[in-house]
Amino acid sequence: MSPLRWTCKSTRNLAEELRREGHRVGHSTVAEVLKEMGYSLQGTRKSLEGQDHPDRNDQFEYITDQVKDFQDAGQPVISVDCKKKENIGPFQQKGREYRRPGDAPRVRTHDFPDEKLGKAIPYGVYDIAHNMGWVSIGIDKETSVFAVESIRRWWRRMGRRCYDEASQLLIMAAAGGSNGYRRKLWKVELQQFADATGLEVHVCHFPPGTSKWNKIEHRMFCLITENWRGQPLTSLEVVVNLIANTQTRKRLRIKADIDPYEYPSGLEVTKQEMERLNLIPDAFYGDWNYMLAPRNLEYR
Repeated sequence: MSPLRWTCKSTRNLAEELRREGHRVGHSTVAEVLKEMGYSLQGTRKSLEGQDHPDRNDQFEYITDQVKDFQDAGQPVISVDCKKKENIGPFQQKGREYRRPGDAPRVRTHDFPDEKLGKAIPYGVYDIAHNMGWVSIGIDKETSVFAVESIRRWWRRMGRRCYDEASQLLIMAAAGGSNGYRRKLWKVELQQFADATGLEVHVCHFPPGTSKWNKIEHRMFCLITENWRGQPLTSLEVVVNLIANTQTRKRLRIKADIDPYEYPSGLEVTKQEMERLNLIPDAFYGDWNYMLAPRNLEYR
């Protein structure tokens, strides 16, 4: 077989190789021949998800049933996740916006992070029933403490106003990251949240590799990204304003604020702390589905 069939070359390089073999041909003719043969320029396509977990479909159905039961009972259901970190400063952002000729924002030619300005770490909470969201803009690290603090801020600023009679909370989260099902600190922090609010905190994790199906990804985060397209994120305040001004025809409402605190990584959870958790695994796949019940129901 010709080695050219298995190499990635431009039409000019292909024409040059053919001329070395004695063929009189130019790059435009090569392009025409390739087109006639059904070839076209194509990039990669994300479609391979790896081997499916045997309980993947059952878990999706279980989450759907849980969401329906909670919503029918008037209990809050939230979808949570951390958006990718963003460099703060005059850096290029994908997308375009209408401006007068020559009025395009000037950005740096390289995307090396600015140590003084740092990064923005957006952790989001999306209320499915009310089509409302909260985003905490962290400046330190994405840890389980930061993740639960973001949920706590949503509850204080938005959640308890909408669900003043709530006794339970359902959280849909990805399998990994700061809110992963293997994170002990995530469960310890959720226990403290349950103790302080009096809420029974139920958690359902999506199977590994399926976080893109989490509601927050395609109902909130993608819309935030569209809203700041072409706009350099020059400061944390700009990030907050762009997120808070995200609007849709379905009246999505988002609030955002800066979380100025530091969240050290590497915190260890002792065996004694885990034993003190009021952790109750669900009957179906308890690693992915569990509840943290308040240890003191006197305060709510």
